[in-house]
Order: sequence, then structure tokens, then C-alpha cells
Amino acid sequence: MTQMTPGAARVVDPVLTTVARGYRNENYIGLKLFPYVPVGARGGKIITFDKSAWRQYNMARTPGSNVKRINVGFAAGSFALAQHALEGQVPVEIEEEANVVPGIDMASTTVMTTQDIIDLRLEIAQAGMATNLANYGAGNKVTLAGTAQWSDYANSDPLGDVADGRNAIRKVTGKRPNLMTMGADVWEILQYHPKLVDAAVLKGVIGLTANGVGLSVEQLAKLFNVKEIVVGDAITLDAADTPTDVWGKDVVLAYAETATLAARGTPSYGYTYRLKGYPLVEKAYYENNTRSWIYPVIDEVAPVIAGAEAGYLIKNAVA
Repeated sequence: MTQMTPGAARVVDPVLTTVARGYRNENYIGLKLFPYVPVGARGGKIITFDKSAWRQYNMARTPGSNVKRINVGFAAGSFALAQHALEGQVPVEIEEEANVVPGIDMASTTVMTTQDIIDLRLEIAQAGMATNLANYGAGNKVTLAGTAQWSDYANSDPLGDVADGRNAIRKVTGKRPNLMTMGADVWEILQYHPKLVDAAVLKGVIGLTANGVGLSVEQLAKLFNVKEIVVGDAITLDAADTPTDVWGKDVVLAYAETATLAARGTPSYGYTYRLKGYPLVEKAYYENNTRSWIYPVIDEVAPVIAGAEAGYLIKNAVA
């Protein structure tokens, strides 16, 4: 007798699964650094990329001799997907009241809320990896302190600090970073930094200068010569409901390829491996004891840093 696998045993709700897969909290930025890569197994090798493309080869050959070969990508380290499951509960009384109001779909709302909680766990994991000094080489990180922190408008040099990070990535990867992430506290300080405002006027990014003028993320991206800047606004609450910024006071520069990553095998700072077909929503079931409908949501993912040299961490960018 063939044993049924957990996946085969599940009865999936295709409509609500579509809701779960299509929903993403706009405050979450982790997938910018760690774009999704679908995988067919719950464990495997992390695919990284060496520096073969930068080396010079003797490609000349005589008739009948072997053609020179190179290897593209290699396995380094392992990943193991972690399953995260959560059930959303809707009491019958709440569902009955919601049905009276046009446009309220408690099933979809419950699934999106549950998926949001699961995604927050992933966001915290991604931020923890990206802002951990131990994950970077000596030349790909800096910790700011005192007058060097960007909250010291008179003495700090954010343009110089970012330029150092951009050059550090280029020297070891041959690519310049296309992405910059920062915590919300960093953004609140940086957008009003007088040296940046003055530089924006000088470069024609903005047309005037005055105290209190704030730059947009698009304007900052032009100043820092990166394609995109994203700000992590997500917060998490502890047991006492005290809020903490998930992305702290740090800045990450990275070359992160987020387009057709899986198809092209483009080298990137990090990936989020996700089991194909996930997240999924199992069929809702009724629970007599609580007089509630239960909506189970399941995801299986593992964020990994595949190319730490493609990233640069500025720790404690502001006080």
C-alpha cells in the first residue's frame, strides 16, 4: 500500500489559495533583498555563482582538440524549508453580521489577515539576516558611531558612506548595487539631511532649498546612484505590546536581481526559497465547540544569503 504524503492528503481551497498568494503587505520589503525562487523539494543546496565570468581564458583550439568549458553556478551550503501554519477563526455570529453588509467577505479577510501574520514572521527573519554583521565580510560592512551617524547633520557624510559601500560591492562582484533598504528611523532622518538637500539642489534633483525641505525616496535614489530605495515600515509587538521596528536603524546596499531570477540564474544577494504551490489555504471546516469556521493557511519558505559579497551593511546609520 502506498503511503499518502501530507501534500496529497490536503484538500485545498483554490479560490482562497489565490487570495493568499496574491496578498502582500506593502510595508514588507524583505522580498526585495530576498526574491522568491520556487523549489520542488523541502531541502537542497543553495546555488551560488563564482567569478568565472571575470577570468581570462585561452579559448583558441586546434582541430580535434577539446573545447574549453566553464561551470556556471555551484552548490554551496544547504537550505531546509520551514513550514509555518496558522488558522484564522471566524465565529458564526461575526460571519452572520458581516453577511448583512455588502462587500464584506469574511473568508478572504480572514485569510489575508492570517497570511499577513505568516509574512511578518518571514519579514523578521529576512531583516535579521540582512542586518546581522556576522553575515558580511570585513570589507562589506561598517558600524557608524557618534558624529559619523547620519543624525549628526553637521558632521556626518551619508553620500561618502554610501559611495564606499557601492565601491566595496563593485570591487568584489563587478556589479554596482541596484537596491538600498533602510529602517523607518533612518528614512525620517535622511530625508531632511541638509547635505543631501544641498546636493539635490546642486544636481538639479530638486529646484529649491530651505529648512524643512524633505527629499522623496526617488530623489534619494538619484543622489545615491541606486535604482531603488525601499523603507521598512513594519513593526512587531512584544508581550507587553511595545512596538519595535523590524528593520532597526540600519541600511543595506545590495545587488539583488528580482526579475526573472529563477529562469536566468542571475547572481543575487539573496533568495527566499519557497515550495512550489505555496502558500496554500486548506478547505475551511466548521468547529462545533467554538461555533466557528476555521481557515488554515500554510507556507513553506527559507530565506538565504547566497552572495554576501553582493551586499554592504551600514550598521547604526542613525542614533
